[in-house]
Amino acid sequence: MPATQDQDNERFESGAPAYAAYLETPEGRLRSDLGFANLEEFLPQSATGNPLRALDVGCGTGETGIRLARLGFQVTLVDFSRSMLDLARRAAEQAGVKEKVDLRSADARQIASLFPSASFDVIVCHNVLEFLDEPGDMLLAMSRALRDSPAILSVLVRNRAGEVFKAALLRGDLEAAEMNLNAEWGQESLYGGPVRLFTADDLQALLRGASLDPCAVRGVRALADYLPQQISRRAEYARIFSLERKLCARPEYIAISRYVQCLARRSHGLGAKRS
Repeated sequence: MPATQDQDNERFESGAPAYAAYLETPEGRLRSDLGFANLEEFLPQSATGNPLRALDVGCGTGETGIRLARLGFQVTLVDFSRSMLDLARRAAEQAGVKEKVDLRSADARQIASLFPSASFDVIVCHNVLEFLDEPGDMLLAMSRALRDSPAILSVLVRNRAGEVFKAALLRGDLEAAEMNLNAEWGQESLYGGPVRLFTADDLQALLRGASLDPCAVRGVRALADYLPQQISRRAEYARIFSLERKLCARPEYIAISRYVQCLARRSHGLGAKRS
């Protein structure tokens, strides 16, 4: 069952330091680095020399948005957690891109009322939909805010099959593994609350229902979580990342990845031109 909005607000506000620490672990770095590498393949280029606009929905510490700012994008970071936005603000200052970053304190569910149609060339929504009871509504709002192709939306969510493998291989919990086979909701370990589980087919169907055309599906962390302990995740990080990149576009590895990422564009004829 989904958490209430107040429960989500409380756990994300108080959990900001733990989330920032997680992003420094090899697992957290891999999720961020692989997700961004997949997105980077599809980033639009400015035809006029003017900065393109990007939106990071539920930005957390701002890690992805700051990477986009470093590439020259004008970035809007949206999160309701002031603790997360404080971390994002400091990170933008340290990266020397604070002039390119606009921070908005708002619930991600409200983006339909925050921005006009066709406002952004890139929208990032990583690890947000799994905390919503109506993810399709969020996708509709992002579809509205996205410009026509080559503008791109990147959505990253928790993969149901990955939860099965996590329970069986990492925790040795065969009962939980069996329960997760068809489960719509699982348990999030970092914040200690419920989290929605997806398949690649689920996510693509939701995107199409929001007038978005998936143009690529990628797996994130297909193998890294299950390596034997004698392999150092830190010392061998570059090799693990390289191997994951070779696996990420292969359907058999997407199917069992811990996370699924979809890149999508507005359906033909439904977007609005950039002014």
